[in-house]
Amino acid sequence: MPTEGHDLRHHGDAEVRDDGSALIDLAVNVRADTPPAWLREHLAASLGSLAAYPDGRAARAAVAARHGLPVERVLLTAGAAEAFVLLARSLKVRRPVVVHPQFTEPEAALRDAGHTVDRVLLREEDGFRLDPAAVPEDADLVVIGNPTNPTSVLHPAAAVAELARPGRTLVVDEAFMDAVPGEREALAGRTDVPGLVVLRSLTKTWGLAGLRIGYVLAAPETVADLERAQPLWPVSTPALVAAEACVSPRALAEAAHAAHRVAADRAHLIAGLREFAPAGLRVMEPAEGPFVLVRLPGADGVRQHLRDLGFAVRRGDTFPGLGEEWLRLAVRDRGTVRGFLEALGRAVDLAGP
Repeated sequence: MPTEGHDLRHHGDAEVRDDGSALIDLAVNVRADTPPAWLREHLAASLGSLAAYPDGRAARAAVAARHGLPVERVLLTAGAAEAFVLLARSLKVRRPVVVHPQFTEPEAALRDAGHTVDRVLLREEDGFRLDPAAVPEDADLVVIGNPTNPTSVLHPAAAVAELARPGRTLVVDEAFMDAVPGEREALAGRTDVPGLVVLRSLTKTWGLAGLRIGYVLAAPETVADLERAQPLWPVSTPALVAAEACVSPRALAEAAHAAHRVAADRAHLIAGLREFAPAGLRVMEPAEGPFVLVRLPGADGVRQHLRDLGFAVRRGDTFPGLGEEWLRLAVRDRGTVRGFLEALGRAVDLAGP
């Protein structure tokens, strides 16, 4: 859906479909080598229950316990993407505002539901960091990601909470927060922020994009409104099993370990990217998500050459606030990164000045 020059429905998976299916994937922000074997075993065991209708009570209670909340504040969804659609269709808002650059699906869902959406564009010269004063005072719905896709900026929780107002719904997309060591700056579990709605995804860290599982944390009345907009049995039995498993103590410990490993691998990737500074490449730092955003002259040509060399990266020009010189790179293991950096050097040379 092109909107003001940006294809809001273009996502990283488009880079690795069809003729890109054999490429080494740095375009999709799903952790590599997932789901782990123990989680696949849980999912396989759930297949014997497919004749029964899904019962989400245990998974909902498990998610609530993980965040120290009553179950009335939790809604399970078919990924965070469904939550954006539910919010767009259920909330009666006059002036929704989306803080960009960020994941484009919230704005797409709002526009599809008939809303006129205003944008607040964070600035490169400010490091794409949030200035709460930039959000219009009369906005009654504000959507922001934290850490933000694609900028990899982790906004201070206090700055995000400063956006809250009586009569305003504040939607914080924390799909990548479990990739941040210690989940610092998280608002999930907070009940003192008026109008707060936090979205979480279990597809990124656990490699479950094909299963579709996420959840909403919000005030009971908001959860009830969203639940009424859902179809019956919106989350499948395997997805419910995954939700319960992924918030278990074992899973939380594994995710915490993975977050530290991602941070180390990200530092390795950034160090390699800095070597391309003479070619005009700039890394947006500090990066806190499992991906980094870079600006590079001739980036679109470089991206095409990278495809020819076997690597897929995410184009940046579909994100409002960015243009053709931007690329998003998913963090991968050091061996993959070494191969990518070699290919990047060749691609830069092929693209020319």
